[in-house]
Amino acid sequence: MGNRAVIAFKSEHIAKEDSPAIYLHWNGGRDSVEAYLAAAKILGIRWNDPTYCIARLTQIIGNSFGGYLSLGVGCFKNLDTNNYDNGVYWIADGEIVEREFFEGKEQNQHNYDEFVAEIVKDNKKHFCIDEE
Repeated sequence: MGNRAVIAFKSEHIAKEDSPAIYLHWNGGRDSVEAYLAAAKILGIRWNDPTYCIARLTQIIGNSFGGYLSLGVGCFKNLDTNNYDNGVYWIADGEIVEREFFEGKEQNQHNYDEFVAEIVKDNKKHFCIDEE
């Protein structure tokens, strides 16, 4: 049991099945994914390069999780996309642009601003941003 999701990078230059993607075993609800994307914007992710973006977004999420479990990286075709939880979030330019394999109810468990601030705090030392 988990709160699974896949975050896949939509690009006109990459075939859907080969799209770089992140597997989340936990924190796969839309409220979490939107917070990760917002924190990534604050931390200065370059959205125009899917391979760079997947590395940095994975780092941000992993730093937020801590430990060494519950996170994976691969191609869309190799991940648990139809996972019975949150399905796939297709992102482009740091925004969710499409959703696949989801028919449930959206979760809203996090205070968005607090969660974004927590994610940024967990990552600040690893990224070149000004201290507040």
